[in-house]
Amino acid sequence: MKVDDLVAIDVHVHAEVSADGHPALPEHLMAGSGRYFKVDGDRQPSVAQIADYYRQRRMAAVVFTVDASSATGHPPVTSEELADACAEHADVLIPFASVDPWQGAAAVRRARSLIDRYGVRGFKFHPSLQAFHPNDRMAYPIYEVLAERRSICVFHSGQTGIGAGLRGGGGIRLKYANPMALDDVATDFPDLTIIIAHPSFPWQDEALAVATHKPQVYIDLSGWSPKYFPPQLVTYANTLLREKVLFGSDFPLLTPDRWLSDFDTLTIKPEVRPLILRENAARVLGLRAAGNA
Repeated sequence: MKVDDLVAIDVHVHAEVSADGHPALPEHLMAGSGRYFKVDGDRQPSVAQIADYYRQRRMAAVVFTVDASSATGHPPVTSEELADACAEHADVLIPFASVDPWQGAAAVRRARSLIDRYGVRGFKFHPSLQAFHPNDRMAYPIYEVLAERRSICVFHSGQTGIGAGLRGGGGIRLKYANPMALDDVATDFPDLTIIIAHPSFPWQDEALAVATHKPQVYIDLSGWSPKYFPPQLVTYANTLLREKVLFGSDFPLLTPDRWLSDFDTLTIKPEVRPLILRENAARVLGLRAAGNA
């Protein structure tokens, strides 16, 4: 991966379907989130199609799925399949994995295998969808493995489009996604790199506080059009958190084309833009500034 040739690094991309057509989420949740985000076009591109999409734009992408099988009863797109598929497109794709925290020791063993055998760079957790508080001690053995292996954790935060507008929110409880719970995780695992995903509505100030206070905590800007960013998020991105804010789109729900077009309208300092779009992610992901990943 030639980092210097990249326009941007998108740290938040979903693989929504397996090679055999199995969807990442139950049908009613997939349909609901599609309506919420007003998805226009293919909601379920293959990994190869994702790679082509980003290659054409001279971007790299962190790709993951979410294992919420215990909470939803729906088998996920497996992280093993995803890692193998991303390996065929290593010039543009960086695989992250997901394990179900409710699976206990089995999740710990799987996390080790995904790092050691499949070479994943990090893990995605979706507390609302997986129905757990990030600071629940049941998840700590997983974090211990990830901290030991210098892996990266991406945690969904704030409201989610998954279940939005469905009866009872599709059973999804927003309380799990308060980013303040990540302050406990960051305190107890000071060597664990944590990315708080999304503008954290309605807890934006909490996310900014944690990222400002804990050196290993970052924020990605995915899932929202930049024109809707809270003003305090823009202020911190320009100042105190200029080296801790990362570009993410939430593709295929929100495309990088749309995100970048709206980002151009923000009052972001010229010297900060390349940090957000590429340099911060390259550093967090351990990519060399020039040459190969």
